[in-house]
Amino acid sequence: MTMPAQASKHVLSDPHSILAAVKRVLRIEASAIERLGGQLSDEVIQAVQAIQGLSSQSGRLAVMGMGKSGHIARKLAATFASTGTPALFVHPAEAKHGDLGMIQPQDLVLAISHSGETEELCDVLPHIKRMGIRLIAMTGRPQSRLARLSDIHIDASVVEEACPLNLAPTASTTAALALGDALAIAVLEANGFSADDFARSHPGGSLGRRLLVRVSDVMRQDDQVPKVSDSALLSQTLIEMTSKRLGMTCVVDKKGQLAGIFTDGDLRRVLEKQTLHAQTAVKEIMTRQVKTIASDALASEAARLMDEQRINHLVVVDDGKAPIGVVGLHDLLESKII
Repeated sequence: MTMPAQASKHVLSDPHSILAAVKRVLRIEASAIERLGGQLSDEVIQAVQAIQGLSSQSGRLAVMGMGKSGHIARKLAATFASTGTPALFVHPAEAKHGDLGMIQPQDLVLAISHSGETEELCDVLPHIKRMGIRLIAMTGRPQSRLARLSDIHIDASVVEEACPLNLAPTASTTAALALGDALAIAVLEANGFSADDFARSHPGGSLGRRLLVRVSDVMRQDDQVPKVSDSALLSQTLIEMTSKRLGMTCVVDKKGQLAGIFTDGDLRRVLEKQTLHAQTAVKEIMTRQVKTIASDALASEAARLMDEQRINHLVVVDDGKAPIGVVGLHDLLESKII
């Protein structure tokens, strides 16, 4: 018996072909995103205004999608939530079995489907419309069922998928993701969403630490702060530096204000130029131009200043220029700011 002939498969076999394939995908997907800008209409403005208006109605944005569009929808719900718009992902198939109750009349639905004909999504649309819930649709087919049922339709069509078979969702999902991100950021800007607002949504991880941790949270203070008067001798200064183990000390005047600092580096530099003795006054050899920071500044700002000035410590001062703390690179490392 003769077996049917199988279609030949195109297999990448050399490094140049592999690299060319990767570049082709990137080119197609980049072109798809760039093309979106030319096909945007006033409905994008309406979508941003509708999402922005949710705050005045105590409403949320329910983002829906199936398959690959579902993955994009889930990510966009997280992006909106983290940038000030209360949002959640609702799975269309689960919505038919009870999860539709997660969506309330004051909410807004953003439905994503490249074909605009996804069965699970289209099945719940009549129920959403009967509840009086507004619908924004993002599809690649303006004449699709989803587009026709929507209150606002955003054209996210692409010329071709990056898949050589033009089947696997690639350029279309990239376009939907980019367009969703653009909506989220436009709403963010329209709402005047600030870094402090962002910090409240991101209390954990390195991002939260950068936006929330203040110098006062990480600085050494009280008895931990090395400090001598400007009348102190070199011998007294070195004892203070050794006892506090920071390799530096603040030098204060009679009013308690910061007059300068003296560091291990200062000691080495002075020794290269002159002979020192224990009775040398610290005010004669201290550094008078001191980089300082306020206790309520972000710890990430302290890290930036230390890197910019190539120094290991910053003196923390109050409004009267009195030293109240010291923050060093080691403190920032321990706090995972850097």
